[in-house]
Amino acid sequence: MAPTLEGSNDALMPDFPRGPLHAYRARASFSWKELALFWDGADMLRFKKTLFSTLENDPLFAQQRGGDLSMEKYRELNFLRCKRIFEYDFLRVEDMLGSPLKVLGLVTCLGTYDWSLATKVFLHMLTFGSTIYSSGSERHFKYIPKVFNMEIFGCFALTELSHGSNTKAIRTTAHYDPTTEEFIIHSPDFEAAKFLVGNMGKTATHAVVFAQLYTPGGQCHGLHSFVVQIRDPKTLLPMPGVMVGDIGRKLGQNGLDNGFSMFHKVRIPRQDLLNRTGDVTPEGTYVTPFKDSRQRFGASLGSLSAGRVVIVAMSVVNLKLAVSIALRFSATRRQFGPTDEEEIPVLEYQMQQWRLLPYLAAAYAFDHFAKSLFLDLVGLQQGLLENDRSARQAELGREVHALASAGKPLASWTAQRGIQECREACGGHGYLAMNRLGDLRNDNDPNCTYEGDNNVLLQQTSNYLLGLLAHGDPGGARFQSPLKSVAFLEAYPALLGQRFQVASLKDCLDSSVPLAAYEWLVCYLLRESYEKLNQEKRSGSNDFTARNNCQVYYCRSLALAFLELTVLRRFHEHTHQPGVPPPLRAVLQRLSALYGLWSLSQHMALLYRGGYCSGEQAGKMVESAILALCSQLKDDAVALVDVIAPPDFVLDSPIGRANGELYKNLWTTILQESKVLERASWWPEFSANKPVIGSLRPKL
Repeated sequence: MAPTLEGSNDALMPDFPRGPLHAYRARASFSWKELALFWDGADMLRFKKTLFSTLENDPLFAQQRGGDLSMEKYRELNFLRCKRIFEYDFLRVEDMLGSPLKVLGLVTCLGTYDWSLATKVFLHMLTFGSTIYSSGSERHFKYIPKVFNMEIFGCFALTELSHGSNTKAIRTTAHYDPTTEEFIIHSPDFEAAKFLVGNMGKTATHAVVFAQLYTPGGQCHGLHSFVVQIRDPKTLLPMPGVMVGDIGRKLGQNGLDNGFSMFHKVRIPRQDLLNRTGDVTPEGTYVTPFKDSRQRFGASLGSLSAGRVVIVAMSVVNLKLAVSIALRFSATRRQFGPTDEEEIPVLEYQMQQWRLLPYLAAAYAFDHFAKSLFLDLVGLQQGLLENDRSARQAELGREVHALASAGKPLASWTAQRGIQECREACGGHGYLAMNRLGDLRNDNDPNCTYEGDNNVLLQQTSNYLLGLLAHGDPGGARFQSPLKSVAFLEAYPALLGQRFQVASLKDCLDSSVPLAAYEWLVCYLLRESYEKLNQEKRSGSNDFTARNNCQVYYCRSLALAFLELTVLRRFHEHTHQPGVPPPLRAVLQRLSALYGLWSLSQHMALLYRGGYCSGEQAGKMVESAILALCSQLKDDAVALVDVIAPPDFVLDSPIGRANGELYKNLWTTILQESKVLERASWWPEFSANKPVIGSLRPKL
């Protein structure tokens, strides 16, 4: 069991060492400790510190990530670390129910250390374990203790070699045999092999397998999930009829064993069908509490959304790590200056502020969105467990699905662009592998693909919005939703008549300005997409072709703008709530305004084309406001990073360490990695901050 942490806030958040970053910390307009307490709360901060301290003091975690290990050794080490995490018992089952954000906290904290480890834990505990818990019934609860004591090890087998995004076309079958009360799991050919499944390559003993359920007589009841044993837990040898293996090296996360499997008439007990949305009697009759297959599929959206919601949080972690490294570097890296005798930190340059500070604001905005959406998902799953079949529950499932389907693309793409910008903003030092930005880029990349290709997922969100408009009535009730994410559409016609009316730059420095503009933009894109869709249908296109021809410039833009609006609205409401401590209001509201205006600035062409903006003044004011907010936040940047950055042991980037000793940290790490210290007898002569003369040749 992991040690617990008690004590004062000073023990919880010790002061940073004085050094090159002290000047910026001293100029901050707020206390970073006060913001950390407001942002995460003392209980979560203690949880994170306990976890990080435990890892740092355990020799098993001494070597960061894969290092120079072979893929096989890395995967072996990663599994041992995963096992140790469960031995520490950071999060008990009862804690998961009482403090759901700690579940997210565990995954993201492990991710700051190594995404191969975090993903392995997440897939086993949440994707596998939680799917059994939420999609099964009491007869399946026997598996839950086995998950947490690692008596079994799990994976989530949905994607196939020939189908990923199109889940309804999954081809693995499950035929029910009433004579033995068993399902026969079968892969009709190699294209139906389960593929790219995390944990399946080397370590999984059981899988939640998605297959088309057939009852006697040949009737197919659609996609259902089953618990299938794929390996012997003692020997890890495949079970009879199961072919299972590893798919090999990936671009990143190579400590995670992604694999494939095929099933040849594998028989499993009838009870291993996860039966919350549909079941089969011993005689072979299919029963479901839902009236039609669409309702049943809608009820399952919660489990399909869970992975996407967590990927939003995973992407946020990568962005937070990248901006922490880049901004600490920028505050200590000095280049040029007003005179030849004085060099200034590159953070003082407007260009560096413009490149990095909007991504810092985005990290805060998306962090709040990820947490709030995760709590929405918990509410949805709680309803499923309580067999809530109300209209509100069904609508909540659709709304969470729509938000997760656009949230994953927007968060993963924002992190992807942000990490690259941070890498470039650190110059050649950012290209050094030791500074981790390359690993962050590679480990974030799959977030854009798994659990649904980003561009394909966006269609789920635009379809949701178009459906609201198509099935509405003049009364406006069509736009009511449990989470109120589409409530603004009740004023749909009136919003289309709004125009940009900001009189001064000062008035533009609040997130209410981009919030109003985004509401107009979503309404405009919704109208344009709806009219484009109808135009395609009137021209003779069938529904499939019509929707296909509406994605580029219409539905895709609609889904992204809607999610940007949702992220901004939640961040705006959070930063403007009465509970924000007065000393924190100014900096948080500047972050909110900067994120909103920066995101909105990428849609200026649409704002002008649709008539919301006219004349050059509006565009210039938005640009001036972005630069003004960057300037105002510049002195707060290091303190804002101190709130979201993990300890140095976990951040593991010489140029991003909290002491700000940029060159000492770099030089020490380089010497350690090249083992020069073992050979260079001349080094002590230069250890006291003396320059190494290029012409000197050491005697080795």
